[in-house]
Amino acid sequence: MKRTLMGAALAAFALGGWGAANAQEPLRIGVLEDMSGVYADITGANSVAGAELAVEDFGGTVLGRPIEVLSADHQNKADVGASIARKWYDVDGVEMITGLGNSSVALAVRGISTEKNKVNISTSAGTNALTGEACSKTGFHWVYNTFALSKTIAQSVVESGADTMFIVAADYTFGHALADDARKFTEAAGGTVLGQVNAPLGTADFSSFILQAQASGAKTIGLALAGGDLVTFIKQAAEFGVTEQGQAMAGFIIFVNDIKALGLTAAQGLYLAETFYWDQDDETRAMAERYKAKTGEMPNGMQAGVYGSVLHYLKAVEAAGTTEAEAVAAKMREMPVEDFYTKGATVREDGRVMRDFSLYQVKAPGDSSGEWDMLTRIGTLEDGEAFQTLEEGGCPLVQ
Repeated sequence: MKRTLMGAALAAFALGGWGAANAQEPLRIGVLEDMSGVYADITGANSVAGAELAVEDFGGTVLGRPIEVLSADHQNKADVGASIARKWYDVDGVEMITGLGNSSVALAVRGISTEKNKVNISTSAGTNALTGEACSKTGFHWVYNTFALSKTIAQSVVESGADTMFIVAADYTFGHALADDARKFTEAAGGTVLGQVNAPLGTADFSSFILQAQASGAKTIGLALAGGDLVTFIKQAAEFGVTEQGQAMAGFIIFVNDIKALGLTAAQGLYLAETFYWDQDDETRAMAERYKAKTGEMPNGMQAGVYGSVLHYLKAVEAAGTTEAEAVAAKMREMPVEDFYTKGATVREDGRVMRDFSLYQVKAPGDSSGEWDMLTRIGTLEDGEAFQTLEEGGCPLVQ
């Protein structure tokens, strides 16, 4: 009996000691983004900064555990992103991955996260499939998708009188999806798409694509490009005198970082669709200054979205009292999204955050009061109106 009691006491001590040690094990969140390629300026290290600011504002701990942010470069390669996600989940104890710019990477990580029963929140990928055929109980699509971008831009362009378009698209999942949606909404508004070319990711010389767009005679060149590719195209188009010869350019996905790189002279008059602009109100201005102090730049919607996704996830972990993915994901759908960027948005069954989407126009240099004073808001589609319905989305989880 003495040996049994002592064994029981030692077992209890061991369990208690293990529990105390486990309680101090960090809760790890991974930010997986393009850190060195064409999307690094619009996602990258500034997205990591958003996660770190969210952890700071939450208080640094949850359920008695310190919170740790890991980051890695997926290099815009689905296999690289998938390999990092597996290691993070299996070896490093990561509970949630966010960021995931590049739709091919996002879809690969969605599959692994579903397999491993882990929460994943795409803030930077645009493919509609994330809330469609690839939706999952533990997956979320936080900021934008190609449907909303195209609906907001294409409809406005056609209604302005520019009823013919030639599309230049990035030659991978995101670019194809954006171009397909742009075509659909252009035609739905009564316009015509006269042609399309697909440019490889990281193209250095767009001259042949620009010449094809000019030869089409389209009133508008629709750019289903992003990041460095978008900036390079617009700079080279200026050298060809595209706008001077009467063709307008519409960027389906442009951010303040792109405009800063281009300069207002080159970018003035462009329409863009965004979910966030730093100069909206006192709260967004104050948070943007914190970003700028940390990164040297104002945040765009994707980078602000990382902040929001991490903060909402941590609130859900606290409310659920566990890091178990399905329990946390259920809380994330129950709770309204509330932060400096998002005000009371609901999270739909398919994981879509039903947020506002605004149309902006780039200011002329003479209308700007400072280096980051770039945009004028034209109008807003509120409460998820820009996104496809559940029926249109096709998520198999939705009955």
